[in-house]
Amino acid sequence: MYNSVLLAILNLPLAVAQQFPVWFTLVYVVGFVAAVMIGSIAWYNSKRPAGWEDAERPDYIPEVEDAEGNNEQD
Repeated sequence: MYNSVLLAILNLPLAVAQQFPVWFTLVYVVGFVAAVMIGSIAWYNSKRPAGWEDAERPDYIPEVEDAEGNNEQD
């Protein structure tokens, strides 16, 4: 049952736009996921906007140091 649901979800973009090859769709999906992950890392490691100063970083977001080797969150 779950395999058929998963297969239907994966084939939905192909059914909607059959003129695009599978690899073309996969490139966009992988690119979107990568952009969201990189954007999340950058946002959580940037200075917080007003009202978010005390927000905690999730465990899965790595800490990134600036060019001088300092972590600006400290």
